[in-house]
Amino acid sequence: MAAATVLRACGAKRPGWLMRGPWAPLASGFCSRGPAEAGRREPEPRPTSARQRDGIRNIVLSNPRKRNALSLAMLKSLQSDILHDAESKDLKVIIISAEGPVFSSGHDLKELTDEQGHGYHAEVFETCSKVMMQIQSHPIPIIAMVNGLAAAAGCQLVASCDIAVASDKSSFATPGVNIGLFCSTPGVALGRTVPKKVALEMLFTGEPISAQEALSHGLLSKVVPEEQLEEATMKIAKKIASLSRPVVSLGKAAFYKQLPQDLRTAYCLTSQTMVDNLALQDGQEGIKAFIQKRKPIWSH
Repeated sequence: MAAATVLRACGAKRPGWLMRGPWAPLASGFCSRGPAEAGRREPEPRPTSARQRDGIRNIVLSNPRKRNALSLAMLKSLQSDILHDAESKDLKVIIISAEGPVFSSGHDLKELTDEQGHGYHAEVFETCSKVMMQIQSHPIPIIAMVNGLAAAAGCQLVASCDIAVASDKSSFATPGVNIGLFCSTPGVALGRTVPKKVALEMLFTGEPISAQEALSHGLLSKVVPEEQLEEATMKIAKKIASLSRPVVSLGKAAFYKQLPQDLRTAYCLTSQTMVDNLALQDGQEGIKAFIQKRKPIWSH
């Protein structure tokens, strides 16, 4: 299978910020055991980890032994990390990355056999779809930082993020057709991100595309050498974190709302958004600061 060849060929180093710190862990019990669990049997490790500092939350897919497969447990853990304190004024941007040489190989195929049954399968895909939609409806920008292969639902995750930065060693594929499971749900995000004919070639053949191809087709925002991946991603994240959260949140929501509309409706919606933006405290602060030739002081 082509995807298997890509998996073996891809190599990636652990993101530098995972080896450096300190990053403040999120609320007690959210990413680690709380005091009440002391003395109990060691629980299964969470398949994701999350740290937050200076308005930037870093969520890491942390199951490299299973190629960061989006198992039901992984999806629920990712969902929890994304939604935790989503309305907090201290949260400005989220970065999703992964440990190991594979960003994500997609769904865990061991969960998709007859042994689990129809109900379990339905829960897997319902949960996955919810996570992808919650990324779009989340009040702050979410960035994918990709180093390695993103396949099937892993490719779907990248396509669902607002911004995607990848190393030049990354590749992207929807190889489900090769094993008799067409990547229909990944096709939703992929088909809304890249041209139809590109999406269909990926879906029909299962063949991977390079990071540069993904960039040219609009799946990625930027491609950089592997050693510059963290720096390039953090540069974007820090810029967003320096801006007004209410303004960015308003803008993100309006952008996605107007996309499926006809031109006239899109302009009506966004014209009202501009008026609403001016009514925000930070909208007026930004204009006054520009006129007075000073830096704005955002409410948060």
